[in-house]
This record gives sequence, C-alpha cells and structure tokens, in this order.
Amino acid sequence: MQNKSVQIPYELFFQLLQYFLMDNYDGEEIIRLGLEKKLDAMVNREVYSKSKTAPTEEEREKFRKEYLDRRGIPENFRWQRFFLNTLLQERVTHL
Repeated sequence: MQNKSVQIPYELFFQLLQYFLMDNYDGEEIIRLGLEKKLDAMVNREVYSKSKTAPTEEEREKFRKEYLDRRGIPENFRWQRFFLNTLLQERVTHL
C-alpha cells in the first residue's frame, strides 16, 4: 500500500485533538460532518481520476457518469461524448 497523506482543515484537526486528547466530546457532530465531507472529496477525486485514466473508453465513460452523478449534474445538462464524437466525425467526413 502506498504511503499517502491526507490534508484536513485546521479546525477539523483541532476538533479531533480536543476529542481524543482532551476528552472533549462537544464537537462530535462537527468532526463527523468534517470527516464525511473529506471522504466525499477523496472519493470524488478518485472517480474523476479514473474517468481520465481508465484503460478503456467504456470504463472511462462509466467513471465519468459516476463522477457527474456524484456531483449532482443532471443528465440533460451533460455533454454526451458519443454525440460529440459522432458530430465531429460527420464534420470531418464532409470536409
């Protein structure tokens, strides 16, 4: 396994210190929300990376759709790669 680092906001780090080292459990909900937000950002970044680097076009498209779903982008607001590729191919053949 790779040795990776994760950055978190100072406030979240401070809340974690208080929780674990000072037994101050008042910020439990803030910690939970902060960690969930960080985890979502990490998963989004991983899915985005896979949408760019997956070995096949089908896998890249699958991850692209998953990323857009996770980001809440509506279907009717997305550029469709298939449509765009078809349009470009038609323009090239007509030149």
